[in-house]
Amino acid sequence: MNSLFSGAAARAALQSAIACLDELHASVGVEGLAAAAANPGLMAIVDQHAAGVRDSLSSDVRPMTPVLLAAYAEGVRDAAFTHGWQPPVGSFDWSENDWVMRRLLAVCSLASQL
Repeated sequence: MNSLFSGAAARAALQSAIACLDELHASVGVEGLAAAAANPGLMAIVDQHAAGVRDSLSSDVRPMTPVLLAAYAEGVRDAAFTHGWQPPVGSFDWSENDWVMRRLLAVCSLASQL
């Protein structure tokens, strides 16, 4: 009986993670990945952040999953909000040095590779 509930919980967690990553992609990824594709310097920064995310999640030891990425993104946002960060309203200027936005964009980049 435990495996039945574990499977249901895992499916629910995966569905929730995918919804979270879809929302992040719509709010950050679409515009940000297009900007990075047009700007090699920004793409290099995103790649560096993606390496940092992979290191944080120990993806060399365990596989990268939507659940891990979504939890990481939520943690970044929660910590940022706690420290007074506010998400941009409207279009974002990707030349700004906003660590949180760049980190979230890196999560979008990694999620697109899953």
